[in-house]
Amino acid sequence: MNFVTPINRESHPLLQIFLLCVYWAVGATLFSALWALLVLLVYGTTIFSDFSLMMNGAPQYITALKMFQILSSIGMFIVPPIALAYTERKTPVTFYGFKKPSLLPLVLVLVIMIVSMPVMEWTALVNQKMVLPDFLKGIERWMKETENETMKITIQLITVRSNWDFVVNLIMIAVLPAIGEELFFRAGLQGALHKMLGNHHVAIWAAAIIFSTIHFQFYGFVPRLLLGAGFGYLYYYSGSIWYAMLAHFLNNGYAVCVALYMQKHNMPLERADDAIGFPWYGYAISVILTIALFKFFKDYTQRERKLG
Repeated sequence: MNFVTPINRESHPLLQIFLLCVYWAVGATLFSALWALLVLLVYGTTIFSDFSLMMNGAPQYITALKMFQILSSIGMFIVPPIALAYTERKTPVTFYGFKKPSLLPLVLVLVIMIVSMPVMEWTALVNQKMVLPDFLKGIERWMKETENETMKITIQLITVRSNWDFVVNLIMIAVLPAIGEELFFRAGLQGALHKMLGNHHVAIWAAAIIFSTIHFQFYGFVPRLLLGAGFGYLYYYSGSIWYAMLAHFLNNGYAVCVALYMQKHNMPLERADDAIGFPWYGYAISVILTIALFKFFKDYTQRERKLG
């Protein structure tokens, strides 16, 4: 008698996207409930009467807000793609490509993030000067108010009151988003879109648009879109999610370190987004070097994949 081992076929990519969204909703619900239980134990029932104060970054409830941010990252972005991998009867390591990274591409990612800073600053400046037509002035006013409120909360979150605060901020702002958002948007969403559409460029930019949109920071949409696309190409070229995670960590970790530096030197955190200012050729050199390094990264990692 012949026994044939059945081929473990993956679900349709559209179903994978649907399941990713379902797991996102379930993760958000469960981890929100866990957070509510924890803050109830720490603060008592009074916190629920001051809920709006806490969500607006009131200093006395900053620990609760940080707990919310951390648990949200885990529940909404780390758990769903892991659940999807196991739904497909595979481990996340094999399903998403956790291939061991090499030293040279890791160094290239670091250099790319450094040389791209001027062009990212330029796109941020252009985005911040965005002006909507007169008939959309109401929407523009709402966008600016939302942005200002978000900035106030962000300043409260990144304010370092002790050495422990810095460690928590690094985990909350750099480590968990680098892991979770890359798993969800690049490995999960982008991967499924690529399987469905058959065009990696469309998949990368579609995932990047969604990635930037869900942050609800309208005057930072363009630079975040470019970052998302950059992370997507790092993942696609290399076949390893580690490089995208490193790039994401470096970007967010830099912001945490800048905030610490500014506080140590008594500089207001409201100025954290102030532009350094480069001459026009500085931005041009940044663009050329960034494109060239991406090309080098692509050629090296794809050659490495063929050999390995």
